[in-house]
Amino acid sequence: MKLLVKAPAKINLSLDVLGKRDDGYHEVEMVMTTIDLADRLELAEIREDRVAILSRNRFVPADERNLAYQAAKLLKERYKIDQGVEISINKIIPVAAGLAGGSSDAAATLRGLNELWGLGLTLDELAELGAEIGSDVSFCVYGGTALAKGRGEKVTKLPAPPACWVVLAKPAIGVSTSEIYRNLDVGSIRHPDTKGMIQALENNDYEGVCENMANALESVTLHMYPEVLQIKKQMERFGADSVLMSGSGPTVFGLVRHDSRLQRIYNGLRGFCDQVFAVRMLGV
Repeated sequence: MKLLVKAPAKINLSLDVLGKRDDGYHEVEMVMTTIDLADRLELAEIREDRVAILSRNRFVPADERNLAYQAAKLLKERYKIDQGVEISINKIIPVAAGLAGGSSDAAATLRGLNELWGLGLTLDELAELGAEIGSDVSFCVYGGTALAKGRGEKVTKLPAPPACWVVLAKPAIGVSTSEIYRNLDVGSIRHPDTKGMIQALENNDYEGVCENMANALESVTLHMYPEVLQIKKQMERFGADSVLMSGSGPTVFGLVRHDSRLQRIYNGLRGFCDQVFAVRMLGV
């Protein structure tokens, strides 16, 4: 049997860091939403009792470093599945980009294998398993728009953002999330107004969403990687309604309502970096 599953990227409309936890992670408050930029996974049963990862992208590991591999392994061990699976990943989301590509692949694997192997697990149960794999996996299991707290695993559904375009630009660098957090001075953070963002979403207020977009990690990444700051400035100059870095970076995104302005921003950014995308919000 084979199954095709989509794994959409996410962006952070706001990201706040509240402090360091006893377990070494940071306590966060994030408003995240999924966008129409997605990896495609094919899950195929195989006779050998193993997990195999296939991808043409040389940056996608084919072993236990791969979060989709970890997701399949976790289900096999937890539910004593002696069936093997081959996971083919058609990678569209840029790697190490702050868009939760690996986490979304893991979430898609959990959802897909739940169906393929007839496990009958609920989304809540899959999200609990996802929390064992990585901080963003629980959110990616649900998708849509949500507030994520704790280290990212406590997920509360929110209304979808107002309809608009999202322009994304990723410079030709990768950013280590752990390195950004290591260099973060929690005491000097300018905290986003998470409540203001949630209220804007509840009111379907596009201007309110734009005004409340903020990321506590941005100052660290922009200082360490000036090319990210350059892209942010260019996107603002080309006329995006609001511009923010997603996650720990390096991807920068801008929200745009008008089609005429979208083309100008997209074309302008193509001169600065190869990986530029114009997509819609999924959000629901």
